[in-house]
Amino acid sequence: MHITTDKTALDIALIHDFLSTTSPWAQGIPLETVQRSIEHSLCFGGFIDGKQIAFARVVTDHATFAYLMDVFVLPDFRGQGHSRHLLEVIQDHPDLQNIRRFILVSSSARGLYEKFGFRSPATPENFMEIHRPDIYR
Repeated sequence: MHITTDKTALDIALIHDFLSTTSPWAQGIPLETVQRSIEHSLCFGGFIDGKQIAFARVVTDHATFAYLMDVFVLPDFRGQGHSRHLLEVIQDHPDLQNIRRFILVSSSARGLYEKFGFRSPATPENFMEIHRPDIYR
């Protein structure tokens, strides 16, 4: 799998379709919202033979904080090491070195993320959120 951060290579329709219909976290997300989120994030697209099969984005200030989100590999390509490769490329990206706090929220693939150093918060009582899980419905 070839991975690029070139946003012009991304298949926005495919990303929107996966997020809005398949992902459990962004059901019904509008296309315009996906476009705006990509515009303001460091994005990683995974491609095989010119076809996009994976995606992830990182919301970051490129200095101290990063939030990994919207990570997916299309179902037909899972179990082939593509998620691991995608995470390796993300962690090796020059803009994400020496980040003090790198977070993600995930209800699945915890074992994969743990291999890359992600853990439950050491002080979960310090984290706060406004969570609107049905905002796109």
